[in-house]
Amino acid sequence: MSKSKLKIIFIVGVCCLLFLLVSVWYTYTFNAGRLVKPMDFSAYVFQIKDIPMLAAISAIILYGFFLAFLLFISLLNQWQSKTKAVKTRKLNPKLGLLGFLGFFGFLGFWTYSINKTVFPFCFFVFFGFFGFFFEGKMSDTLMDERFKENAQKAQLTAYKIGFALIWLLLLLIGQGRFAANLEHAVIVLIAAISFILGFTLFLGKYLLYRYDHDGQSEEEINGGI
Repeated sequence: MSKSKLKIIFIVGVCCLLFLLVSVWYTYTFNAGRLVKPMDFSAYVFQIKDIPMLAAISAIILYGFFLAFLLFISLLNQWQSKTKAVKTRKLNPKLGLLGFLGFFGFLGFWTYSINKTVFPFCFFVFFGFFGFFFEGKMSDTLMDERFKENAQKAQLTAYKIGFALIWLLLLLIGQGRFAANLEHAVIVLIAAISFILGFTLFLGKYLLYRYDHDGQSEEEINGGI
């Protein structure tokens, strides 16, 4: 994906956030805080003044689906290119800044208090974009046997840790810690699994960078001797 397209995606995300903030201000100022303050949605009646807030929430949700689609396409293209590539793809380390999109996940606490919407918690998976920083550091690297071994080792380690965290999470839920409130259990599952997936994606890139960097350092030391 080109830098210009990535900039457009980032700008669109910032615009969605600004639109949401402006809509919240408008709602508190001109619409008595409807759709922002806790309310009984079973008796909700649509009003024209609700349009800005509804449009902002819809924009955030659509942007989230769009990012998830881009992530899926990126992973698919990466998997297909690995079978043919001799060198790693060229990537700007600054793309790691996209990992800050993961902080949109905290909007879930706000949307849940408004209308029980839990979808924003899925944004925690985008913390995995921080891994682009380390992948960018390894741009155009020759994928020799040592590199491939390090890549497999890094992925296996990341998957093991991610699987262990998910197992611990399920064990915690299974003990009935949230039996009194199933809604809270669902929130914990969505938020925690999204975060663990993002962490696993990040960890795989980070470990590969560390293994490759440490391997190069050992070769330099052995060469000097």
